[in-house]
Amino acid sequence: MSDRNHRKSMLAVNVGLISNVLLAALKTAIGIVGNSPALLADGINSTSDTAYYVVVAIFVRLARKPADEKHPYGHQQLESIAALIVGSFVITTAVAIFWNSISSVYDLLSGRGEFAGAMPVALWVALSTVVLKILLTYFTLQIGKDTGNSAVAALAYDHRNDVFSALAASVGILLGRVGYAWVDPLAGALVALVILRTGIEILRESSADLMDDVPGRPLNRQIIEITEGVAGVRQVDEIRAHRFGPYLTVNITIGIDGDLTVSAGDEIASKVERALIAKLDLVRNVHVHFHPARRS
Repeated sequence: MSDRNHRKSMLAVNVGLISNVLLAALKTAIGIVGNSPALLADGINSTSDTAYYVVVAIFVRLARKPADEKHPYGHQQLESIAALIVGSFVITTAVAIFWNSISSVYDLLSGRGEFAGAMPVALWVALSTVVLKILLTYFTLQIGKDTGNSAVAALAYDHRNDVFSALAASVGILLGRVGYAWVDPLAGALVALVILRTGIEILRESSADLMDDVPGRPLNRQIIEITEGVAGVRQVDEIRAHRFGPYLTVNITIGIDGDLTVSAGDEIASKVERALIAKLDLVRNVHVHFHPARRS
């Protein structure tokens, strides 16, 4: 990762970390004092956010380590591993919040529990969270797209998740205050379902990166068009691409004139390598194998 991208990634991580520390403390405290299970559930979510922001910050720094003997392609896949950890935290948080919220709803509906409604300050904190998280979603998503950092993109999804959870908490608090006591903890359960969906999305995308799930037909078409435009290339036989963090390593087999010397073939292969790296922004390494083209 370039210094510029690293600085932007760390800015997104640090801004999110500071925001979540403040929100976790505020929402958890007001959720308890203000008697709102929905806001308390959202506060627990922010507390988990804080924990995995620390994890992401550590992994993004480690991903900058240069290539070495054991890791010839560098350490950028640590970003995908960080995203995997974020997704796991999100799912774990969702399950815990959902179980607690449904238990509270059952107690209220069965007459085993009592709930007098949340204080007004709980509603204001929830609404303020919605506004702040909308701004953070846009800010972090733009940085994630600009840097191609999957860990930062995962954090943007988590901010978006927090918008919906804070909205659910706001509705639950409002209805709970006007007499529908069970709606407040039910909102906490809905928050958990939104969180769960986001966690599954993050796990799916980060797992795809680690399993070398790369763009298929669009990427292949681009590689073929660029390669066939290099003088001396008669055919493209095989293309393989592997992710390393946000970047790609391409392995390609081409057919050339069988009467050419090895040196001439190597020159054509070098031209293919330079062309792909120059024209495809995310490609950092290209390995070209050449053999005699099939005779028509």
